[in-house]
Amino acid sequence: MRKVKIGGTNWEVSNIALGIMRMGTLTVSQSLDALMAAHDAGINFIDSADIYGNDPKLGRGSSEIHFGQAFKKGGFKREDFYIQSKGGLFANSDNKITRYDSSKKHLIAAVNGILQRMQIDYLDSFLIHRPDPLMEPTEIAEAFDALQAAGKVRHFGVSNFNPQQIELLQAATNQRLLIDQVQFGLKHTEMIDFGLHTNMADARATNRDGSLIEYTRRKHMTIQTWSPFQYGTFAGTFINNDKFPELNEALAQLADKYGVSKNAIAVAWILRHPAHMQVLLGTMTPAHIKDSAEGSDITLTSQEWYDLYHAAGNDLP
Repeated sequence: MRKVKIGGTNWEVSNIALGIMRMGTLTVSQSLDALMAAHDAGINFIDSADIYGNDPKLGRGSSEIHFGQAFKKGGFKREDFYIQSKGGLFANSDNKITRYDSSKKHLIAAVNGILQRMQIDYLDSFLIHRPDPLMEPTEIAEAFDALQAAGKVRHFGVSNFNPQQIELLQAATNQRLLIDQVQFGLKHTEMIDFGLHTNMADARATNRDGSLIEYTRRKHMTIQTWSPFQYGTFAGTFINNDKFPELNEALAQLADKYGVSKNAIAVAWILRHPAHMQVLLGTMTPAHIKDSAEGSDITLTSQEWYDLYHAAGNDLP
């Protein structure tokens, strides 16, 4: 398992992380199986959010409850995993998200709830889950200062922010924002499409995120990629999907060449980008965790990377 330095710092972690969004649907024993598979594969980074899981009995946040119980049952040491979570979304009594909430009160309460559910004393990193149009950067800064001073959070970042939103927040915070978590993968390539289509008039020339990849590279921020196997946002996976025969054929050829799965090749495609991204796996199936993690050690050639980009339905001007 290769490593990545988060935010250009000396904080070095596995370049593949396990996202536990779906852990709330598992039993504690199944949750432990997923954690063990990740640990055995060399994954030492966990990603969560306070809204993940909505068990009828446990309520919203059940993924973190199951994680905490499985972590304890497995006898893991706190240093076995770097643990990250996100907050800033508000759910009403019906567990429906009705607003984004970046107030100091909400963020501090969110972290306290996360720590309680996961049965840990601190988070290695905490991200603002979504950019709140009503956010007051100075209030977020006060929350960050309080959480860091209390020893509850060590590092900070954002999720789904564009460069100007990051700049606005970073101008107020004492802590450098190290992470931006966004969707990216073979069927979600908009972050690079527009750059390839510079000065063109076609749809792919549309700059949808403010040149986020170039911005984060200049600022030494780490992009964490969520839903790397999805097409659209949550439309489904493209792996072994009859809708994408050319892409699956290209994945299969490279999988045979390197002796790994299609999932591993799709992971390797993301990691081949020189931005040194970190891939978040969302699967809870131990076998899929293992075979996807093997993509960490595959380095695709430049031509193979472009061949997959073409096979995914993209073109070059």
